[in-house]
Amino acid sequence: MDITIPEELPDNATTEQQPNYEEMQSNRNLSWLKVFTGGLLLYIFGVFALAATRNTNIFPTVVMLGNFLVPITYVAFFYQRRHLSKLDMPTTAWAFFYGGMLGVLAAATLEPIFLSQKSLFYSFEVGLIEEFAKIIGVLIIAKRCFHDSEMDGLILGAASGMGFAALESTGYAFTAFLNSGGSLSQTVLITLVRGLIAPIGHGTWTAILVSTMFRESGPRKFHINLKVIGGYITVAALHGLWNGLPEVLSLFPQTAFNVFTGQISVAIVGFYLLWRHYREAKRLQTERLRQGIQQSGCWK
Repeated sequence: MDITIPEELPDNATTEQQPNYEEMQSNRNLSWLKVFTGGLLLYIFGVFALAATRNTNIFPTVVMLGNFLVPITYVAFFYQRRHLSKLDMPTTAWAFFYGGMLGVLAAATLEPIFLSQKSLFYSFEVGLIEEFAKIIGVLIIAKRCFHDSEMDGLILGAASGMGFAALESTGYAFTAFLNSGGSLSQTVLITLVRGLIAPIGHGTWTAILVSTMFRESGPRKFHINLKVIGGYITVAALHGLWNGLPEVLSLFPQTAFNVFTGQISVAIVGFYLLWRHYREAKRLQTERLRQGIQQSGCWK
């Protein structure tokens, strides 16, 4: 819920009657924590209910709840910090849906056609395909938006990437369930691991790329320039490094730079780039406001 702060309070308003707007804003910024806490409690209850009853009818519900919890929380975190953006919740939700559905389907279709596991650059090629697939949903959403705000791009990119991550993690959990002969513990383990690493990967990478695309574009037309291409190559490289580090480092068994250290380094670089884009997006919003330029948004 957006809170409008009046420019002036009525003359007869007393100090006690004045609402504490800083506190209200702080509570709104912590709403993502309430989303996570409530969802986590429901997931824990669902796992215990499934283990106790062995009712297979609730299995899909528990798996989807576990794999969608962190992605939705991640998107809520950034949406509540959209600053001056007029981006609304339905548009963000559609980006999550389209980014996830079209991204997963596009990646599943393109990877068997263009990839060979014998390729030396297999992991990087996966990054190129999946980072392209995840922006398809954003391109559909952006047809009805003034896509010239970096903040809008960051939020829509995070939503699209996390929609992809949620569906991909659900697939991994279901595969683990089948391969383990119906082991609930294996399914929960995969869900927990994928949930912990979800913010590190897809949502962060796609947010970086789409925020760059929006920053470099005009109100009604995307511009593909060297900065956008550079952003695409960067996130594809981060994606490829994340997937390929175990195989690459296995070639150098004596190195002290292990897989865990390598992937933490990739995560730090991704978060740093995202933080820089977020800071820049807030600065650009403030400049637009000072110049009297209408903030961008989407129409029904």
